[in-house]
Amino acid sequence: MTTPVIIVHGGAWTIPKDIVEESRDGTKKAAKAGYTVLSSGGTAIDAVQAAIRVLEDTPCFDAGTGSVLTAKREVEMDAVIMDGRTLKSGAVACVQNIKNPIELARMVMEKTSHSMLVGPGANLFAEEMGIERVPTDSLVSEEAVRELEASGHDTTGAVALDKNGNLAYGTSTGGISGKKPGRVGDSPIIGLGGYADNDVGGISCTGHGESISKVVLAHQIITAMRTGTDAQEAADKALANMASRVEGYGGVIVLSRLGDVALSYTTDNMSWAWAKEGTIHSGVNPGEDIQEPVGGYALIGYEYKI
Repeated sequence: MTTPVIIVHGGAWTIPKDIVEESRDGTKKAAKAGYTVLSSGGTAIDAVQAAIRVLEDTPCFDAGTGSVLTAKREVEMDAVIMDGRTLKSGAVACVQNIKNPIELARMVMEKTSHSMLVGPGANLFAEEMGIERVPTDSLVSEEAVRELEASGHDTTGAVALDKNGNLAYGTSTGGISGKKPGRVGDSPIIGLGGYADNDVGGISCTGHGESISKVVLAHQIITAMRTGTDAQEAADKALANMASRVEGYGGVIVLSRLGDVALSYTTDNMSWAWAKEGTIHSGVNPGEDIQEPVGGYALIGYEYKI
């Protein structure tokens, strides 16, 4: 029996001071939601989806509600989920008016023979699956409007390992603020912005999507781990290589197949949290590791309550 563990991130960037605590609290709640699934005997896939739904529903994060705006002041979102046991994945890109794109990504994985649906096709599939369309205004936060002038960016993600030794990862993002309509970064593409393989580990990346894509960041890390490099060293070296080769910055969260936790980032901040054996660790600033009991969290369907 494997010890369950989950790690989440809310994006690697320079977090404005007025949303630091909201970011810290949001990643903790997401990790608690995912860990509640795992500690109840649930699957890694279910835990990842539960965690990312919390992140998508928290306005300070660039995913779901809170997604940044395109140059046309619209919302276009990307999401992906991957099963490390079967290597099946599902993704959506440039999807609009969906509150929780991670749900739609999972439906692509489980209810189609495809790996990714984009744009109007993804939205049509959402209608076929009975997913409610929501007004664009309901997805736009004040922070997203402010970021449009500054071209900020960040991404949310989660990696989980369940009691049966199965891994999964997921990522959800609104992309880069002020992006051209139709732009897709690394996030929904497996091997670039993330990967999960029961034989090795799971990864979710965050940062500048074009830079991550150029160096195939997740593939770099998973390949290094496959050849014996430990998760932390693999993460640190891959980010250093991205900075050196393409002057790109970002962060990663990693779980090895044995449940070893690694996180690394080359930006000023990254909100993160991970839970294992009843303890949750969290941080926003370099060197931080706040530890406390997970406790006090109830998961009812997809309603999350402390």
